[in-house]
Amino acid sequence: MKEIVIISGKGGTGKSSICCALAHLWKEDAVIADCDVDAADMHLILHPQSSDSKDFFSGVKAIIDPKVCSSCGLCASVCRFDAIRKHEGKYLVNELDCEGCAYCYHICPTGAISIPEQNVGQYHISQSRLGCTLVHAALNIGAENSGKLVSKVKSEARHQAKLENKEFLLVDGSPGIGCPVIASLSGAHFVVLVTEVSKSGLSDLKRVWELVKKFKIPGACILNKADINPDICKEMKEYLHKEKILNLGEIPYSEDFPAAISMGKTLIEQNESTWRPVFENMGNAIKEKI
Repeated sequence: MKEIVIISGKGGTGKSSICCALAHLWKEDAVIADCDVDAADMHLILHPQSSDSKDFFSGVKAIIDPKVCSSCGLCASVCRFDAIRKHEGKYLVNELDCEGCAYCYHICPTGAISIPEQNVGQYHISQSRLGCTLVHAALNIGAENSGKLVSKVKSEARHQAKLENKEFLLVDGSPGIGCPVIASLSGAHFVVLVTEVSKSGLSDLKRVWELVKKFKIPGACILNKADINPDICKEMKEYLHKEKILNLGEIPYSEDFPAAISMGKTLIEQNESTWRPVFENMGNAIKEKI
């Protein structure tokens, strides 16, 4: 089983639309994983029909029991994040400010502080409308540890791909270069970078490729909205040639992208005559490289 991860240096480049188009082509041979857990959206297009959903717990937060608290104030004095404040004679923890360091828990003289593990979201193993398995997740509002949730999604997706004896695991990774992206890249066999042709797109392409090189993973690139800035497009192609990154193709600006999303369709379903040959060529090029 080969793992292909699609990432971008920023959001809004068309990454998920491209991933869904490839999922449409590879639906019989792949398990799909949506690892953009901070803003998961593949389910809007792949419409899970049934799901096995489980809570995901990660990290801790301090909680003070007012019945046991002696109001000594020691916890507030040692909290370097100013997460503990006095209210009506008792000390309370502001969940958004608490970093879960547990210092207050260890020094509380009355044992009034507990540090329970937090439910930060859910992950789902679903049957998509295309017939392939979709493993996806979503963080709770204000929750952290998205990198750990990404790792869980990938772990479950790998297990599912092996269970179903699928040839590919196709991953819609997180944008940027932070912990969720690192978790998305871990264990991948091939990376597809999606960038839009703009000044910021070029900068984001360079920084995300520097990250990919740390993992020593071979990669390719898709230039989206390639016709909006010919000069930047030329500069991007020169960069791809210099870095020996396979250029999978240049996609012109198209209203089909937002139209397909609004209708809950893949690009191929939205306009098959235009997009099927484009993504078949890209998909075949990826398969040849891996």
